[in-house]
Parts: sequence; structure tokens; C-alpha cells
Amino acid sequence: MTVTPAEHRYLQVARTLRKEIVDGVYPVGSQLPTEHELCERFEVSRYTVREALRRLRDDNLVSSRPRTGTLVVPRAAANSYAQDVMSINDLLAFATGAQFTIESNAMVTIDEDLASRTGLPVGEQWLAVRGYRQADVDTAPVCRTEYYINRSFAAVGRLLQRHSGPIFPLIEDLFGVSIIEVHQVISAISTSSDLADLLQVAPGSAALQVQRTYTTSDGEIAQVTVNTHPSDRFRHAMTMHRVKG
Repeated sequence: MTVTPAEHRYLQVARTLRKEIVDGVYPVGSQLPTEHELCERFEVSRYTVREALRRLRDDNLVSSRPRTGTLVVPRAAANSYAQDVMSINDLLAFATGAQFTIESNAMVTIDEDLASRTGLPVGEQWLAVRGYRQADVDTAPVCRTEYYINRSFAAVGRLLQRHSGPIFPLIEDLFGVSIIEVHQVISAISTSSDLADLLQVAPGSAALQVQRTYTTSDGEIAQVTVNTHPSDRFRHAMTMHRVKG
């Protein structure tokens, strides 16, 4: 095992064990090796092993009880995440209700233009899945949709022609990770000629670009989504309450 700074070793241990659970090395109902055995295997401290196991518990892959060890458990449905304004389930509902048509699905190198729109580092390779969503085949697209998927999870690209819903649950199921945070930024833009043709609006007309960054429990960006909506096909509502202080 490669020696890394102490604060990162538990992430490496967690990723290795997570992959082994997903690959069936440790099937549901089986026990992971003891903390002592894991310390010896990875040549790390007990603290590091305990932090790695905590990560697996956060991802709903294992449960730990005193004197019974760490048990691999069935992965629960991710239905309890929440943000300050909206729930991650609201994102699922939107993606499920609007059919996604894929126009391209390929690895790309992030250039300066993509970096400015996604926040991803220039020069890195990500899987780019691009297309559009529409409520039905007889209406104009609701938005252009672009997915940029971490190359660590790029294998999901092979499943997308048979998958019409959101992508991040596939990442969670295939790789045993949990998306714990979605950061959203909404920006006003004007449509280019190509974008206007796709969305069936006049070039230069107003649009809203919604960028969402999906982060795992390991602090890793799994996916960035960019949805671009004509201004008359997007509505964002939120309710604020006064906090007594």
C-alpha cells in the first residue's frame, strides 16, 4: 500500500474496502476482518482503520456493534438527504419527469471554457454526457443537459443508453459511495446560436444556467451537472423563515 499522509490513509483504506464490498469479496451478511487484521493488512493504526469503517457506515455499507464486529448490510435507499432549500429527492423527481436524450457520450479534457462553467480543473479528463431533456417528444426541450462524471466512475457511461433517470444514483449503487452534498449555482446567460437552435429560441435570448456539483462522503466530486433553461421554462421557488435570535 502506498504511503500517504496520515489524514489521507483512512480514505485509501475505505476506498479499497468499499470496492471489495461492491465487487462481492465481502457479500451482504458477511463480516469484515477485525480491526487488528485490517491494521496488519494495510499497515496503519487502529485510528485509521476506525475512520475508514466510519466512512463505510456513512455510506450505509456496513454496521458495527460492540463485540459483534463489522457486518456488511444491504444498501438502504437514499431518501433522507436534505439541503437548506430543497431535497436531493427533488432532483430525482425532475430528472425522472423529463426524458433525457443523449447526443454525445465521451471522455473530454477540461479546457478553460469548461473549467469556467463547471469549476473543474483545467487539464483533467472527465466523462462528458451531453443532450437535452423534454417533457414529451412534441414539445421544445426543457433544457440542455451536460453531465461531467469523474473518470473514477466513468463506467456508468456504458449503462446510460438504457437509463432515463438521474445518473448519481447509478454512481452510488455501482461504486458503493454516497452523495452527501449538492452545491447549486444559478447564473443568467445569453444563448449562443447553437444553443438557441437546440432550445428553439432566438439567438442571444436570456437563459438560466444551473450548475450542480455532487460530492461524496470522501469529499470527492463525483459529478457536475450543467442544465441550461430558456428563461421562460425555468422557475425556482424557495421559502425563508425568520430565525429568532
